Amino acid sequence: MAVHFHEEDLPAGVLAPGPVAVDTETMGLITRRDRLCLVQISDGHGDEHLVRFSPESNFAAPNLKEVLADPARLKLYHFARFDLAAIQYYLGVMAAPVFCTKIASKLTRTYTDRHGLKNLVSELLGKEISKQQQSSDWGAPELSEPQREYAASDVRYLHELHSVFAGRLEREGRSAMAQACFDFLPARAMLDIAGWPDHDIFSHE
Repeated sequence: MAVHFHEEDLPAGVLAPGPVAVDTETMGLITRRDRLCLVQISDGHGDEHLVRFSPESNFAAPNLKEVLADPARLKLYHFARFDLAAIQYYLGVMAAPVFCTKIASKLTRTYTDRHGLKNLVSELLGKEISKQQQSSDWGAPELSEPQREYAASDVRYLHELHSVFAGRLEREGRSAMAQACFDFLPARAMLDIAGWPDHDIFSHE
């Protein structure tokens, strides 16, 4: 298992076929203001790849975009809504189809309100991850080893969690409901980008 660090693009041919786990790090939580700094991606075979973008980046990244835009590759996320918006806004591709472990957790772990990635990895996989670097400066000229490890850990366990949640969704009879939610996420991300991040357009108000 290794963490590979790349500047501006993913090298060609480093990922095996099949689903990929994806995450992003940005300068903040407002997509149009807070630039994309890092995209993490893993094929689930033990290595994580971190692609860092500079403040002057034009976000060309043809190899990374090819993987993210591939309609035949399932993308695994935790809170896909945010990552989809960041990738669409800065890289110009909609990184779907989607499986979101946060949505899957909310649909199956109705006995708790703790749906963070750290909670899922601890309860379902019996492993511990640190969130200490979550709010660190992802736009710094150099990323520290703790930052790199934190970023890698955000995609390291998503394949395992996908397997667990696929089984739980089937067990609870909510697979179709989950899929409908996943299919809507690209539209939800576009609404966020367009200026409706907090308003429920389906509500009466």
